[in-house]
Amino acid sequence: MKVLFGDLKTHYKQYKADIDQAVSRVLESGHYILGPELEAFEKDFAAINEINYAIGCASGTEAIYLALAACGIGVGDKVIVVAHTAVPTISAISMTGAMPVFVDIHPDTYVMDVNKVEDLITLRTKAIIPVHLYGQMVDMQPLLKLAAKHRLHVIEDVAQATGAKYKGAIAGTLGNIGAFSFYPSKNIGAFGDAGAVITKSKEQFEKLTMLRNYGQSKRYHHDIVGINSRLDEIQAAILQCRLQYLQEWNARRRQIAKRYTEGLADLADMVKTPVTQADNEHAFHLYVIQVEQRDQFQTYLLEKGIQTLIHYPIPAHLQKAYAHLGYKNGNLPVSEHITKRITSLPIYPELTDEQIDFVIDTIHSFCKERRTPLSPLILADTIGVFNTTSNAIAAR
Repeated sequence: MKVLFGDLKTHYKQYKADIDQAVSRVLESGHYILGPELEAFEKDFAAINEINYAIGCASGTEAIYLALAACGIGVGDKVIVVAHTAVPTISAISMTGAMPVFVDIHPDTYVMDVNKVEDLITLRTKAIIPVHLYGQMVDMQPLLKLAAKHRLHVIEDVAQATGAKYKGAIAGTLGNIGAFSFYPSKNIGAFGDAGAVITKSKEQFEKLTMLRNYGQSKRYHHDIVGINSRLDEIQAAILQCRLQYLQEWNARRRQIAKRYTEGLADLADMVKTPVTQADNEHAFHLYVIQVEQRDQFQTYLLEKGIQTLIHYPIPAHLQKAYAHLGYKNGNLPVSEHITKRITSLPIYPELTDEQIDFVIDTIHSFCKERRTPLSPLILADTIGVFNTTSNAIAAR
């Protein structure tokens, strides 16, 4: 049996009629930029998120950039963010000229450890980006209180959590602005790069609308410095026809996750399965486990026909592109520890129960042959280094 990590071909075939009709409608209209398809998508995307405004843009990276720019973040400012995320989150900060300040993650949920944020706040700190990684939302309530106390902007990175909820609130609606990616493999994906931002503020909506279109208030009237980050009509039309399936697809992802978790429960000493934070409705963009002997694990599964990936093998603070920030091994011990052990299993709506069970059985076979228990996460020797070094970096 073959189990692909993702199967966009099968996905397309299942919804081919709707998608082809949407694309054909745009091509026949002759209207390809900032037209009725985008307006319809923005209206409906705002509605499903129960918020006032949605603005389509060209990618998830630029969604975060636009959100930061709309909040006035720029050169000399600092933005607190996790290093355990897709690097595009950090790229967006760099695009503004601001400096990312990295905070560690919670060892169970893999998202921002809110308890470690306040020690990193300085007079130059202007924003916090909680990344709702893998479909799991950050503990937003204490983070929002902290942000209010220090008058900081909160920009939610919802690239992997469209449709997730925290204490009943929809991802992206709790902070000042929510930034989304519609990369093809996301919970709701376009057929290319695409993104959006959402906000409750009319003022922010107007500014974001200008920023994504060269800073224009109307044609050839450029009131602010902007960029070209427009969601084209074809992608908007495709996304529009897919919105109706979001809840159904997310429900299937949760079913798959439940099946994995229950099927691997008896391997708790060898396989750490995802932990969903209380009051969270996980969107399960990814199903990420921890295992020892990861290389052997991935090779074994691949030989049996199962594809796995790693999200993400090198945290941002240890990437060459950000070496100038001065971070070293040991600064973010939890992030550094889990990135050596995490593996993402296939999870997408078209995955069959038979395929899921095959993955579970194959993992059992691997563990039976290896019998290597999980090593404990030991922070005693590194936590002091983390506190000292990170605070010194944040104070620059």
